Amino acid sequence: MCGIAGIHAYLDVSPRVDRGEIVRMNDRMKARGPDGSGLWVSDDGRTGFGHLRLAIIDLSEGGAQPMHASDGRLTITFNGEIYNYRELKADLQSKGRRFRSESDTEVLLQLYDEYGADMVRRLRGMFAFGLWDAGKRTLLLARDPLGIKPLYWADDGWTVRFASQAKALLAGGAVPRDPDPAGIVGFHLFGSVPEPFTVWRSIHTLPAGTTLTVDATGPGTPQPYYDVAAALTERATRASNGDARVQLAEAVRDSVRHHLVADVPVAVFLSAGLDSGALLGTMAGLGVRDITAVTLAFAEFKGLAQDEAPLAAEVAARYGARQIVRTVDRAEFERDLPALLDAMDLPTIDGINTWFVAKAAREAGIKVALSGLGADECFGGYPSFTDVPRSVHWLRPMSWLPGLGVLARHGLSAARAAGLGLHPKAPGVLQYGGDWAGAYLLRRGVYMPWELDEVLDRELVEEGLRRLAPLSRIAAALQAGAPLGDFDRVAALETALYMRNQLLRDADWAGMSHSIEIRVPYVDPFFLAALPPGEALAAMNAKDAVADVPPQPLPDSIRHRPKTGFSTPVGRWLREAAGTPSSGIDFSAASRDWALSVWRAGWAGPAAA
Repeated sequence: MCGIAGIHAYLDVSPRVDRGEIVRMNDRMKARGPDGSGLWVSDDGRTGFGHLRLAIIDLSEGGAQPMHASDGRLTITFNGEIYNYRELKADLQSKGRRFRSESDTEVLLQLYDEYGADMVRRLRGMFAFGLWDAGKRTLLLARDPLGIKPLYWADDGWTVRFASQAKALLAGGAVPRDPDPAGIVGFHLFGSVPEPFTVWRSIHTLPAGTTLTVDATGPGTPQPYYDVAAALTERATRASNGDARVQLAEAVRDSVRHHLVADVPVAVFLSAGLDSGALLGTMAGLGVRDITAVTLAFAEFKGLAQDEAPLAAEVAARYGARQIVRTVDRAEFERDLPALLDAMDLPTIDGINTWFVAKAAREAGIKVALSGLGADECFGGYPSFTDVPRSVHWLRPMSWLPGLGVLARHGLSAARAAGLGLHPKAPGVLQYGGDWAGAYLLRRGVYMPWELDEVLDRELVEEGLRRLAPLSRIAAALQAGAPLGDFDRVAALETALYMRNQLLRDADWAGMSHSIEIRVPYVDPFFLAALPPGEALAAMNAKDAVADVPPQPLPDSIRHRPKTGFSTPVGRWLREAAGTPSSGIDFSAASRDWALSVWRAGWAGPAAA
């Protein structure tokens, strides 16, 4: 796991690479790579790569980057881990290829030499890389199928720049800071910035599951090689082999086994939930010993159902893990807030929990930890798996009446303004609730489109909504492949939108801020393909079935615990800091409080970095 940066001047008249710019980009990301750094500029001065190393696989200098092929034709800067690199290496060796190191990075170079850009389809892992092919005079940028590792790029018409963090591109000094209304509006709607946007007009997110080739004419169009909806469609049409619960258990064990590939110990982030408990139990069942489990607790939650520590301790003891419980209070949150906002690469309403659990891991000397992130998306663990289909099926007939939804929204908005106590989303139920995109926006939205004028400039809102086209963007997550069943439709939406744009991005910036590599066994296209079809997952109650995966199943105290979510008391802290009393924890209101606080503190000015 690392930080990468690069500059490629693709036009003959472009200025040559400025080494100092790459150094400045690297310096902005230094927490990503405490174990080493590298800088390379081509002989003609037109291409340069930077690298920061967190050594996990092949701890020797043989894994240092940027790395060159033996003939010097190929050069790569790579962030991530390839879990099937040994199998890929063996296949390449059977073709007569020879290797100089034990690193997965060298496997990427030789795999590209063998298969070209199509090599990304063979990779099992999390990755983002830039690869320079001196023979073809092309730069290849690539990102893993589900978007675990980020990659940002900018093009000024002369030169392409890329980096693991958007703020690193700004730190280089050559990328403009003009704000992007589409990204700003997207953050206020969803609580995160939807790709390919950022909050800066010049900086783009390379979409998950795509490659981008830059040649002498400049960057082409990102080429998709993986689509969540298409993958779920293919899975749904495949005949299920044998017992679905056995199939699920085998898929979990196989994914955990692959995610343990490392030359350093692998820990686990342990909450009181089923998903992380199943990971710990599976690790123990696979023979891993001396496991460290890190649990996050908040002083504010002591004695409440939201306190993760007591039940997590029961699970740790069950599987013989050494548990570290890290308790955070309001004073520590306030002390860390400036650093947290500085590390937050794009605005988000989440990531605080990951920041503190990663901080605890770093304090304990841990470099790698497994997380249960992604299980709810594939096992149906969110209320959206029930709420969104119900909304669509109940309200779809209403959508055939022209103008009814808009009329109802205006009427209910007026009623809410008059103090009738309606939920902020209530006015939009008839207008949006009858189709999949609208119902999902209602479920996941922080602010609704008609509320944005209250918190943002009207002209910015109009341009942002026009360029973002939020309903079309949501609907696009379902367009590939044949129509899906209800379970798989929601799984595709949650995986391609909420998980990708928020949870995975937050895991990256918050974990890497503390030099912690977070691995996510439930976020793996090989794992998704090995699961039973969505209908079978729904029928078996997959969230319960995963508790039976460890040889010693999870205890009933965990299985029957009401789902509370891995939450933080930030909303209460913010209201109390503002002098507003709070008698309870309203997480919906907390999301809005936190969204506005994040925006005003970190991004409200166009020069924010």
